[in-house]
Amino acid sequence: MGTHYQGTKGEIDALNAYIKLMRAAESVTARAHTVLPKNLTLSQFGVLETLLHRGPLFQSELAAKLLKSGGNLTLIVDNLEKMGLVRRERSEEDRRFVTVSLTEKGQALIADLFPKIAASLAREFSALSSSEQFTLGWLCKKVGLRPIPPTAV
Repeated sequence: MGTHYQGTKGEIDALNAYIKLMRAAESVTARAHTVLPKNLTLSQFGVLETLLHRGPLFQSELAAKLLKSGGNLTLIVDNLEKMGLVRRERSEEDRRFVTVSLTEKGQALIADLFPKIAASLAREFSALSSSEQFTLGWLCKKVGLRPIPPTAV
């Protein structure tokens, strides 16, 4: 189902593409989420996955990588810390900087969980050829990294 908006062709095309993009993302995310343990949110998984592959990071770096506000990431990390999956350490040189790292429990959980998520996503994207997956990734990056035009907003 596309838009019912009666605008210009460019507006209608953009709205229809956006609707399809968001519906596909929501569907894939919902199915991928079924692999996660019931007590772990997708945002919490994102933090654990980032720390697994990038190592300890400042909380502000994590927020930027995950496209989360500082306040939102603080809540996510608070909950992961309560679960014993991450730890925070303040910098001795500059107390404003907080490093987040995996605990042994967090490392074990994400090391076991990540291959399951990767396999689930591979199944989801098997509807596309390798070339189509590349093109989809390229197109999403192109739209996602486009600067906001000065006349917008």
